[in-house]
Amino acid sequence: MDNIGVVFLSEVVGTAILVLLGCGVVANVALAKNKGFGGGFLMVAIGWGLGVYAGVIVAYNSGAHLNPAVTLGLVASGATEFGSGVP
Repeated sequence: MDNIGVVFLSEVVGTAILVLLGCGVVANVALAKNKGFGGGFLMVAIGWGLGVYAGVIVAYNSGAHLNPAVTLGLVASGATEFGSGVP
């Protein structure tokens, strides 16, 4: 069983990576004066996909919800496990 601090930290870092990579690729495509300007929807979709993948890999210890609403919903419903073996 993992330490609750490690679980919390992995969830926070995983969510931060998801938001950083996802919003970063959108900013790269939308803002002028950079190399990705006008890259199109395919670049945005691939960037968000890689952001989700990286976030899940980092947040695997916590069940990899990457959505605080899901975690709070599990707490409110009285779930005994948040992820695989995480109390």
